[in-house]
Amino acid sequence: MGGEPGAKSSLREARPLLLVVDRDPLRLDRIENELERSFGVDFRVRGELTAAAALSCLELAHELEQRVAVVLVDHALPADERSAVLTRARALHPDARRALLIPWGAWAERDTAAAILAAMSKGDINYYVLKPWIAHDELFHRTVAEFVQEWSRNEIANLREVVVIADDRSARGHAIRALLGRNGIPSAFRPSGSPLADAVLREIGEPDPGDGVLVWMPAIGGTVLHDPTDVEIAEAWGVPTGLDDGQRDFDVLVIGGGPAGLATAVYASSEGLRTLVVEREAIGGQAGTSSLIRNYLGFSRGISGSELAQRGYQQAWVFGAHFALMREVVRLDAKGNGSPAGFTAEVDGVGEVSAKAVVLATGVSYRRLGVPALEALTGAGVYYGASVSEAHGLTGLDACVVGGGNSAGQAVVHLARYCRQVTLVIRGPDLSASMSQYLIDVIDAAPNIAVRPSSEIVDGGGDGRLQHITLRDRLTGAQDVVGVDGLFVMIGAEPRTGWLPAEVGRDAHGFVQAGADAAASEQWRSDRAPQPYESTVPGLFAVGDVRCGSVKRVASAVGEGSVVVSQVHEHLKTLRIAEQAASDG
Repeated sequence: MGGEPGAKSSLREARPLLLVVDRDPLRLDRIENELERSFGVDFRVRGELTAAAALSCLELAHELEQRVAVVLVDHALPADERSAVLTRARALHPDARRALLIPWGAWAERDTAAAILAAMSKGDINYYVLKPWIAHDELFHRTVAEFVQEWSRNEIANLREVVVIADDRSARGHAIRALLGRNGIPSAFRPSGSPLADAVLREIGEPDPGDGVLVWMPAIGGTVLHDPTDVEIAEAWGVPTGLDDGQRDFDVLVIGGGPAGLATAVYASSEGLRTLVVEREAIGGQAGTSSLIRNYLGFSRGISGSELAQRGYQQAWVFGAHFALMREVVRLDAKGNGSPAGFTAEVDGVGEVSAKAVVLATGVSYRRLGVPALEALTGAGVYYGASVSEAHGLTGLDACVVGGGNSAGQAVVHLARYCRQVTLVIRGPDLSASMSQYLIDVIDAAPNIAVRPSSEIVDGGGDGRLQHITLRDRLTGAQDVVGVDGLFVMIGAEPRTGWLPAEVGRDAHGFVQAGADAAASEQWRSDRAPQPYESTVPGLFAVGDVRCGSVKRVASAVGEGSVVVSQVHEHLKTLRIAEQAASDG
């Protein structure tokens, strides 16, 4: 049923393990054969008939520091044995993909469905896998291959397309790692002075970067960058940050590359509109930082925010959309309906562009804590947003997340895979008002997640890196100091619209007024009513989180981004009629 895990001296040379547990010898033999056929060259396949044997295998692999990629457990095992294997696999090998094995048709059985849902709600499994019912069952192979690919993306020992070497307390090193992760660029971090970093430096013939940051791109001809800017990293990787000289006039300018902006780009470019997307930070916006979005239509196992964003980016690019990434629109001028250009915009590092319509999809930013001692540790244990790249570095340590929305919930669940303890701090009495129930269920079931309701952070500190925070109970005023190694702040929603021209109506919080809100504003001067996503400036639309009254969910942002294109077409039609009338006159 498979050999013993190899010696510790060859821990990284040993092939990663695919572990299968099924108490039926014939079925187990078939599954092993199927796995060997597709994965036997690169992975070791091991089958066990009992939960006890599987647990011993997991323990030994952990002791010998060997990698476990996938764990498949027969749903017919007794519930306590099944849970023991999955729970232990999660604790010892947090990157391993875990699934229940079920026979064809079993999904219709109430007990089987209940077991799957219960295991997923507790975070014990990533999904289920249908057992191969014939030889060469390609659905089985495809499902396992997807698990292997997901595991490979997170496995820190694998050589990645980009390697970052910096002091593990370097704020700039953290920023680069977060930038790469949010832009879907596979990367690995090697702390300065570590054996892994030294091995890389010897291979490429470079000295230790000291207080700086070294970026090596083995997938791009071995490019080495010393203390690079964001734009330099993007350009070295081939990410578009500028425009050709002849690319200055567009039908629609999309400002922001989050879910709403990407959806706008996909639908606009697919319908033949010349489309430019300008994104100041990273494709995906806040959603791009989410470790796993499980309630987005079509992804039953869930999908990371960065992968979803990259798929949207590639889709828009295939339809011909242009992108200027790591760039910011610093000025926007509206010329009115009578001009064919409609709008001109100044893009830093690119210059002036014109567009007949503009779609604002700039999203929101997390609010700062406003605690000086913690602001000084930004990037050194204090992070704004869900930095997926930091989770591995917190293995066995304590972390804290501040915020009560879905993004905060996803961050807590992801960190709990690695951390000893994760504390979720919320201002309200509970999570029900702001978080999806599936996340609440996972948080409630996790033994290493604690929720601190009606609380806020008032202080903190550490010697060059975060070591503790001070929490205050908002009901009693009592304070206590909590030791933490990582703090992730995900509170508030600030639209950052102060740069827009005064003609663009905004509410008291800075969110852009559109549709009925724009119509009610004194700034709407047209004889007609504004379209549902049109701002107080005709031809300037607002979608996603930046719009006043929007629903802060990925699916709703994508919906608004797709729907607004029909309104852009209506605006362009108005321009054509005006141009024709002017030429006839």
